[in-house]
Amino acid sequence: MSRSVRMICVAGMAMSAQVAFAQEAAPAEAVQKVQITGSRLLSPSAESPTPLQILTSADIAASGAVNLQDLLQKNPTIGTPSLSRTNSNFLTSGGGVSTVNLRNLGDSRTLVLVNGRRFVSGVPGDTAVDLNTIPVDFIERVELLTGGASATYGSDAVAGVVNIILKRNFEGVTVDASTGKSDKNDDFKKKLAITFGTTSADGGSNIMGHFGYSKQGSVMSKDRPGLGAAIDQYSLAEAVTGDVRDIFKTTAPFYSSFAPQGRFFYGSGSASYTYDKSGKEIGWSTNGNATLPASGFNRSEYRTIAVPTERYLFATNGTLKLNDNHNAFFEGTYAQTKVDTNIEPFALDSANIFRPSGVVQGETMVNGVAVRNPIIPQYLWDKMTDTDGDGLKDYRFTRRLAEFGPRHSTVNRGTMRLATGLKGTLPFTNDWNYEAFVSYGRTTESQASTGQINIVNMRSALAGVPNPDPGGGVMCADVQARRDGCVPVNIFGLGTISPEALKYITAPGSLETALTQKSAGGTISGELPWGLPAGKIGLAAGYEWRSEDSSAVPDPLTQAGLNAGNATPPTYGSFIVREEFVETRVPLLKDVFLAKNLDFRGSFRHGDYTTVGSTNSWNAGMEWAPVSDIKFRGTRAVSTRAPNINELYQAPSQDFPSVSDPCEGVTATGTDKLSVNCRAAPGVAANIAENGGVFTLVQADLQGVSGYNRGNPNLKAEKGRSSTIGVVITPTSIPMLSKFTFTADYFNIKISDAIVGTPRQFALQQCYTGDTFYCQYITRRATKEGSNSPGSIKYSDTSQENSGGLGTKGIDLTASWADKVGPGRLNAKIAYTYLKTLWNVPTQGADQDESAGELESPRNKAVLNLAYKWGNFGISTSTTYTGRVSLDDQFLNTYENPELAPKIGAYVTTDFQFTYDVKKNYQLYFGMDNAFDKKAPPVVTGLPGNTTGTETDASAYDPIGRRYYVGLRVSL
Repeated sequence: MSRSVRMICVAGMAMSAQVAFAQEAAPAEAVQKVQITGSRLLSPSAESPTPLQILTSADIAASGAVNLQDLLQKNPTIGTPSLSRTNSNFLTSGGGVSTVNLRNLGDSRTLVLVNGRRFVSGVPGDTAVDLNTIPVDFIERVELLTGGASATYGSDAVAGVVNIILKRNFEGVTVDASTGKSDKNDDFKKKLAITFGTTSADGGSNIMGHFGYSKQGSVMSKDRPGLGAAIDQYSLAEAVTGDVRDIFKTTAPFYSSFAPQGRFFYGSGSASYTYDKSGKEIGWSTNGNATLPASGFNRSEYRTIAVPTERYLFATNGTLKLNDNHNAFFEGTYAQTKVDTNIEPFALDSANIFRPSGVVQGETMVNGVAVRNPIIPQYLWDKMTDTDGDGLKDYRFTRRLAEFGPRHSTVNRGTMRLATGLKGTLPFTNDWNYEAFVSYGRTTESQASTGQINIVNMRSALAGVPNPDPGGGVMCADVQARRDGCVPVNIFGLGTISPEALKYITAPGSLETALTQKSAGGTISGELPWGLPAGKIGLAAGYEWRSEDSSAVPDPLTQAGLNAGNATPPTYGSFIVREEFVETRVPLLKDVFLAKNLDFRGSFRHGDYTTVGSTNSWNAGMEWAPVSDIKFRGTRAVSTRAPNINELYQAPSQDFPSVSDPCEGVTATGTDKLSVNCRAAPGVAANIAENGGVFTLVQADLQGVSGYNRGNPNLKAEKGRSSTIGVVITPTSIPMLSKFTFTADYFNIKISDAIVGTPRQFALQQCYTGDTFYCQYITRRATKEGSNSPGSIKYSDTSQENSGGLGTKGIDLTASWADKVGPGRLNAKIAYTYLKTLWNVPTQGADQDESAGELESPRNKAVLNLAYKWGNFGISTSTTYTGRVSLDDQFLNTYENPELAPKIGAYVTTDFQFTYDVKKNYQLYFGMDNAFDKKAPPVVTGLPGNTTGTETDASAYDPIGRRYYVGLRVSL
């Protein structure tokens, strides 16, 4: 029993001195049966049959984190999250959400539980939980279970489970307040947390409450020149040299060709001009040359590296003793999160308004006579011709809508969850337990955005004619438009759009989303009256019902595609699942030669979904301890994951991916498959003819790729097969090693029919060199559109498909030690993961694509935690190591000699926290994150993995730099 308690304390990440004493806290006889993550059975042993790591409340306190994601990301079993403060600024939905991704198999394959039960998602249409909604100061511990656990918990536990255990039986009041900022004087942080509770005199009933407030400020791209994020730049290899050795070098400035003063095209070719700051007409040069200043626009001036996030959190739980055998319980959580995202003003192309040609008529027929728009400057009028054959002079333009201000979104996200139920001992039994619960969760998001344009109104505003009224001037040509308040717009030059015209053509945006989760279930567990010589057989069985529905409704203009983007219809979806499950533990041997104990564990779950039909999951495992100090464990599991609502029903959602066009450089005479297929694509042949026989992309083409993500209602459930084999060594019988605990676990997870978004670069390669099926995801410009060349990629789309598979395998190692050293006590823990392989097969029958050792999936990751407590003083450190990586091989293979590509070196950061106990119930603390100000490596614009605005991969590396915080904890 005492060994079990010791395992709980040292198997996790607990590094604070306070936690170290927990292993001595209770004698063996005080230990009650416990339930561990990965099992529904109560057991006298707190040791997990599967790999389990534990983070305690003391670990959270020692990290200074205001968001659980910040701490979880240091664990080497955790991959890069899909959503965080530093990678969601450019998303049309989900800004500021914080998710978790076990084994780099995807957020949706990591099941997040609270007190062993599902928590409502923070992403409409998905199952990913927003960790912003979990108050860190209300957490007792977090258990990380890696490996398939669908048989125990249902769908989504393919990669594993993150089980957040909230505090219970809390007595008194604790206040924790802190503030901090980065050494660049941004990323301001404030936190206030108050936790309180009381217990009845007999100890049978209790209630707890928590209030939390936190605010994390923004980090702007312009304030990080050290990353190169302050000015637009691009990979030198992608933009200029084509030499793979230059991929991490940059060409700068690499401004946007959409400028606030406008760029105006005339004639049938690409001739254009712009205006200087004084309003004089000059030739166009995006980045400047020997004779012309730079005409382009620095988007980085507006971009955000970390989005500001403000949270209010309320949580409560309690137990009411009904009698000696029955208790009622309840849990309640409410989180209100406000997030602001900010990107550069809208880049308007006349092709957005007059699709697809982009031709703007400079004249309007009035009573059979062509009347010139008086706003058009004489300089342009003299150069204009009729390019579309309608007899009227025309032009094309691009313009950054600086008068609109930045594209800004304010997101208000609310998450509520209530759960209640009964638990206790079944009548007429002594050790058969039951638990029944119902829960309700709902997440809503209201998003208001600015900076978009109403293209219907813009069409009217661009068609101006002289006003015959005495006052003269210009009026809109269309009579009905004038009745509706039309104001002519002047787009020629910097700051020329009047406030009245701006009001008429502005299109405020909105997005309303909601996700509702309802669930109910019951479990009975106990031991059969008969048993084996080694002990009684444990058994648990239960039933669960769950309903989820989700909606995402954009504003009417967005739905109709009338704000310069593609039409985005609403997304609606729902499903219901009913599941039955059973679990057993069979003690085979105990206290015999070479078998201190030998147990078998097994579980099975059957589910019925209204979307994909029946699913089955199972788990079988063995635990063998030949002696007290060594235990071997192994499991084999089959897990299932049904597609979520977004994967099934998501309407096209716009994205801005970085891709490399495989057709670039193709010639008019090439006979290889790539050349032939590229020349057959829309616009490519015309581009080749215009550029001397070579397909050529200009800067606007490289920066002008968009794309849409969409669902697939024909998906089927995916099935994961996982195997884990491990050993736990607690050498208490060896004096020199008695304070150590070692674990080693091998994991192997294979997912068939994995649901994935078709990789964009893969689709591009396949379209022109392999399977033409993938050409459906590529849209090229058939003709010149504004500043974009014919044949350039306009949209690179992706949809959800049942792929050929996904998998990973590797080794986890941990070592823990705690003992008195000198006048104080030292605690040490290291966790290391070696990733042997991480692969996917993008489509049925395709070749396996290996990504272990590539960006976001390093082969080697580790974290070392040290803590020393001496009297009233304490210090704790956390050092994380991310191994050397390369870029995606699909991308590198677009170059000659991809083996010459440089790699990203190992990345190490260290955090510190110092504490001082002023008196028994008062503790001051001071911390530094990324104390040595380790700069993030350059994953620059144009490279896969680049997070727009950061010039690095902000999901994998720290783009902010050194940060400080100071705080006070008070317990009353």
